[in-house]
Amino acid sequence: QAQLVESGGGLVQAGGSLRLSCAASGRTFSVYSMGWFRQALGKEREFVGFITWSSGSTLYGDSVKGRFTISRDNAKNTVYLQMNNLKPEDTAVYYCAAASKMGLLLLRSAYDYWGQGTQVTVSS
Repeated sequence: QAQLVESGGGLVQAGGSLRLSCAASGRTFSVYSMGWFRQALGKEREFVGFITWSSGSTLYGDSVKGRFTISRDNAKNTVYLQMNNLKPEDTAVYYCAAASKMGLLLLRSAYDYWGQGTQVTVSS
């Protein structure tokens, strides 16, 4: 079993940047892909993007494409979400997740393990 811990959330003004981290421990050798999702108050959890653990291939949701970048440090078992040009609508709790096998990685159901989430608030 893998354990995931997010960090780096906080309050930022619109147009600013934040970098979230997700540190994985435990059965990290079984991870195929790491994803980021977010959930705003009263809304469904939304796909942000994912990165495959071995090749580093990435895919992003339309709402963040061109502004957010996912990267990984395999030696540290850590995935990062660099968020630039933040907007008030990016305000949400951000979750990282780990998938142990290939699947529909845009969907929550593809992921086996989840972090506890970190709050990102963007003020206008």
